[in-house]
Amino acid sequence: MTELVSGRPEQQDAPAGDDPPATTPPAAHGRGARRRQRVMFFVRRPGLALSILVVAVVLGWALFPDAFTSHDPLAGVPRDKLHPPGRQYWFGTDNLGRDVYSRVVHGSALSLKATAIAVTIAFFLGSAIGLVSGFVGGRTDDLLMRLVDVLMSIPGLLLSLAVVTALGFGTVNVAIAVGIASLANFARVMRSDVFRAGTETFVEAAVAAGVRRPSILRQHVLPHAIGSVIVLAALEFGTAILAVSSLSFLGYGASPPQPEWGSLVSDGSRFLDSAWWLTTLPGLVVIATVLAANRISRALGDERSR
Repeated sequence: MTELVSGRPEQQDAPAGDDPPATTPPAAHGRGARRRQRVMFFVRRPGLALSILVVAVVLGWALFPDAFTSHDPLAGVPRDKLHPPGRQYWFGTDNLGRDVYSRVVHGSALSLKATAIAVTIAFFLGSAIGLVSGFVGGRTDDLLMRLVDVLMSIPGLLLSLAVVTALGFGTVNVAIAVGIASLANFARVMRSDVFRAGTETFVEAAVAAGVRRPSILRQHVLPHAIGSVIVLAALEFGTAILAVSSLSFLGYGASPPQPEWGSLVSDGSRFLDSAWWLTTLPGLVVIATVLAANRISRALGDERSR
């Protein structure tokens, strides 16, 4: 009777103690699977995970130095000069009693700033040269590639020294010098990828359809040629750190007492026999950062080649 009144069969109560079967939405399964894949990706690549951590810490130093150290990098405590590494001074102190760890942390901002400027200059100038050379071709290609060959025939450090000597000392001038010395690599990689993209069917179809050359360059060639240059920029980041630190070591960087990684190693070299930490610990920071940047760039290259 109840069924006739309600128009539907009466639902029976579930037996006591039996819960209805739980169902997990498909989206939750998908999110969980992707999360496990990400975790396993880094578990299988501990070197990459450590490299990302190192780069993240160095970037934190550069952006928020006061969050990592409370010591003034420019103020020294004379009674604590040449204090070895310990709980109070993690990297020890220099000959003026300044905390070396604090100087490394604050110096990362200048060093990474110069590195970022150098890679940006090399990326845009080199990519523009390679793009025009590969797309236009002919005499323009010959002229631009001869210029690139001249740049590549000069050792990078020697070319950087020549440019920074002409421009003058300072962090920005060092960055410009390193960027000019590095642009040849970007030009050659971009030119090669532009040639490769120009042989694709969709580019030939666009040309046959009468699409204007600037539109073909912007919409078809450039998006397919830029990937390798981005990977090269990540690789050149580590090389640029070494180049900037080398010029800073030689005295072409920021004026004292401003800390830079290269200048810290240079200042500590006078006390190698009595205070090894002044050179060793800042040098290890430079090495760790360069190796981490190279490992990340290699991972990017592997992902792109798949």
